[in-house]
This record gives sequence, structure tokens and C-alpha cells, in this order.
Amino acid sequence: QAQLQESGGGSVQAGDSLRLSCVASGHTFGAYTMGWFRQAPGKNREFVAAIRSSGIIGYGDVGEGRFIISEDNAKNTRYLQLNALKSEDTAVYFCASARGNYFYTPKDSREYEVWGQGTQVTVSS
Repeated sequence: QAQLQESGGGSVQAGDSLRLSCVASGHTFGAYTMGWFRQAPGKNREFVAAIRSSGIIGYGDVGEGRFIISEDNAKNTRYLQLNALKSEDTAVYFCASARGNYFYTPKDSREYEVWGQGTQVTVSS
């Protein structure tokens, strides 16, 4: 059974950085798009970034260029580097996987089948 496990969240000050990790088990990264989403209290889940099975990266409107997604296939791990954090970045960050060879970056959460439990990021100003 495919599973995803996030880690790396925490409480930081505005301007700090964090690196989130997502380790996959039970499925093959090569055949999936791996995405990151976030959800703040009272708000809808937002697309942050994704790496397609081809290696092509896509970003959402959140982050404004401050977030960087990367991967280490040998470790079955995807990362999300969060830089210059702001209080409005406070949210639960989720990783998710979408099966198939996409020719576009899937940004709708409904396209992702497997989800991690999320990791909390809290930014104090």
C-alpha cells in the first residue's frame, strides 16, 4: 500500500527557512507526480509545487518564488525548501502523489490519490 510521510515542519520566526521532507513507500516514484499542498485554518487547500514523473517542475502562485521543490530518487524522498517565511505561510503542508505520466502539472488536489498526514509550519512575525 502506497504511503507518504512528511517531516520537517516546526515553529519559526519570519524570515527563517525550513526544509520539508516527504518519504514514499509502497509505490514507485518514477510513475508518479509528487506534489506539495498547504492548508491554513479556515482556508482551502492550496497547490504549492510538484515534480512530474518526467522531472519537470511546476509551482503554484503561493510562495512567490521563495519555495523550491527537489527530489532524491535514491531515497524515495521529495523536499520542499521554504525560504524567507512569512506569517501567512503558516499552514499544514501535505505531500501527495498522482499516478500516471502527466503532460501538464496537476494542481487540483482531486488529481492526487495518496496523501501524507501533513506537517505543521507555524511562522511568527
